[in-house]
Amino acid sequence: MPSYTAPLKDQQFLLHEVLKVSDAGIPGYDELDRDFTGAVLEEAGKIASEVLQPLNPVGDRQGCTLENGVVRTPDGFKAAYDQLREGGWMGLDADPDYGGQGMPFLLSSAVGEMFVSANMALNMYQGLTHGAYSAIHTHGSDEQKAMYLPNMVEGRWSGTMNLTEPHCGTDLGLIRTKAEPQDDGSYSITGSKIWISAGEHDLSENIIHLVLAKAPGGGEGTKGISLFIVPKFMVNDDGSLGERNAVSCGGLEEKMGIHGNATCVMNYDGAKGFLVGELHKGMRAMFTMMNEARLGVGVQGLAQGSVAYQNALGFARDRLQGRDVTGVKNPDGPADPIIVHPDVRRGLMDQKSFVEGGRAFMYWGAMLIDQAHRAEDADAEALISLLTPVIKGFLTDKGFETTVLAQQTLGGSGFTREWGIEQFVRDARITMIYEGTNGIQSLDLVGRKLAQNGGKTVMAFFDMVKTFIKENEDDADLKDGFLDPLKAASKDLQAAGMFFMQNGMKNPNAALAGSYDFMLLFGHVCLGLMWARMAKAARAALDAETSDAAFYESKLATGRYYMARQLPATATHLARIQSGADPVMALDASGF
Repeated sequence: MPSYTAPLKDQQFLLHEVLKVSDAGIPGYDELDRDFTGAVLEEAGKIASEVLQPLNPVGDRQGCTLENGVVRTPDGFKAAYDQLREGGWMGLDADPDYGGQGMPFLLSSAVGEMFVSANMALNMYQGLTHGAYSAIHTHGSDEQKAMYLPNMVEGRWSGTMNLTEPHCGTDLGLIRTKAEPQDDGSYSITGSKIWISAGEHDLSENIIHLVLAKAPGGGEGTKGISLFIVPKFMVNDDGSLGERNAVSCGGLEEKMGIHGNATCVMNYDGAKGFLVGELHKGMRAMFTMMNEARLGVGVQGLAQGSVAYQNALGFARDRLQGRDVTGVKNPDGPADPIIVHPDVRRGLMDQKSFVEGGRAFMYWGAMLIDQAHRAEDADAEALISLLTPVIKGFLTDKGFETTVLAQQTLGGSGFTREWGIEQFVRDARITMIYEGTNGIQSLDLVGRKLAQNGGKTVMAFFDMVKTFIKENEDDADLKDGFLDPLKAASKDLQAAGMFFMQNGMKNPNAALAGSYDFMLLFGHVCLGLMWARMAKAARAALDAETSDAAFYESKLATGRYYMARQLPATATHLARIQSGADPVMALDASGF
């Protein structure tokens, strides 16, 4: 059976030695000393390993069931959900005015990573609620906030986001769900939505659906879309629950993974809904949820890779097979552990270098969000907007790849349910698809984000990399193993951007055909920057004669591996980008 151990030492290293949160100058970060973050993360880690993780295979085997319109979650899910709710974990970074603890998004993200590694399907229920909370908190009226947010922050009520319909996915301008205005100021919502995560379940007393629909007078396409609150149970003026609304679950999807999360067909049959924000401006409000969800999905990809790597490593240390070609390492046993073999070691190093580099990237992104929101930093807001499709796309692509590598480490055992790795593979696969497929993320990156602010934001990123290299180039060890590879990779990224500028206008396909490679190239550069920053912190600890030299030596060795074996992929991605659209578009559609 699989297990999970919280990466507490690595988390503390990132928070206090790489990101140096206490000195960041972001409001609220002065409270994030080692003792405080250690206490929060340790407690969250215990819940993850002792409460959530044992239920992960249970949820996978049992799945959810639909009986007479009622969805039942797997055994133990309700008790675990209640424990998270009672412990205040669902409102960790939520507004204190509505019962939240007001902690930084960075700390909430670190906790979220552990919860997702332990049980992705169960954590999705509160994850969807947080997204709905954020949309109402940002765009709702004072009355709506007072009515819905306290119970959502507590977890007594949950939330969803309803976008997709049977005939349309990414192209939301095609939605058919209608919103007819009523005399009392509400709207009558009619239509069907599919693939609605946590759409119906038995974990919370009420479910607050946020639904995209078209009201009269909005015109065609996305410009006519509005966002509506549609509660499962109506809420009375005194806050008590009233009658059941005309919204129901019409079916559950049978999925490849995340079986413990209810993925529903939702039918709205004249359900009462309430406008959120401005009429016909629903996409703006929905994107508050979608952007948060895309960052959360990036965490999911990383988290599944992390737990898969942990279990692969444990197997590789224990599994005896063959002898080390350089000499016997386990003379008292019939064979050596497979971790001694170079190809097994290669797979483990691929996993380890991604997980630790990806964790640093994800934490940095969360810190940028705090900087943007808490310090009202427009530059940080622009940078995280640029990086969001990279965080989502790169971390989920490589996270899934990492689960497959972990499965490969186990050989035939990885293909069996008993060892649990195959669940991580199946669960991780959806992260590359939902909240905008990774192809859509790459189009967003190249088609929209590169040009934002007249290209100033991406140039600021390049300047950040250049500045870090220049400030540290006198350190010979850092220069050879980290800075020189980072410089080469950054030049590849700049060359790719230049290719788009020179060719994209006259031949848009030339840019679009290379967008996916650009997203991956960008992700590698970001992880290269993270590894260079981690190497600098590790060197500082060693120079200070730390008592845990092994940890920091491991960081340096893992970072050197990434820079030598993974970062050179940027050259391949650049070559593919520079080949243009011809190889991609040469074959006529009829020739496939």
